Amino acid sequence: MMKKVTFIALVVCLMAAANTVQAQNVVKINILSPIVKTFNISYERAINETSSFQLGFFYSGWSNDVTKFNGFGITPEYRFYLSQTAAPEGVYVAPFLRYQKFSIEDKEFSDDNADFSAFGGGVVIGKQWVFKEKITLDIFLGPAYYSGKVSGESGDSSWDTDVFDGFGLRTGINFGFKF
Repeated sequence: MMKKVTFIALVVCLMAAANTVQAQNVVKINILSPIVKTFNISYERAINETSSFQLGFFYSGWSNDVTKFNGFGITPEYRFYLSQTAAPEGVYVAPFLRYQKFSIEDKEFSDDNADFSAFGGGVVIGKQWVFKEKITLDIFLGPAYYSGKVSGESGDSSWDTDVFDGFGLRTGINFGFKF
């Protein structure tokens, strides 16, 4: 009888403890990314009541009659939550870094290939909402600066990489699942 009482007490304590633990993880996808032929997924983990760490990864690939383009990027980000709610919910400011690497191929000239890599960072301001304690909506916007280089150029092609070099804007609308 004592074993049953101890077991039931242990189960009740574990269930109570499980209910008090707040979900601290969010996996999300940027719904704006498909507009630029990209898949972007992020994982965010609350560190304490006012901050979290997020790691994002994207893959991009597209092709037309003349050019084939594909690549990836990784974006670590540290979020400082400014609102009264506990992270990962509320208004935040987040400095970030980003590394991206792309391959570019000129289809008209089979020997015209180049690799482009860029490193940079910036800061975004955003707000993340949590609905029904599971579904998240994260909207952010901020300036970024990237510096890159092209390697392996060959043939007659001249690659325009200005779109990835210099100042830019980082924005997104993410939907996610909190657990």
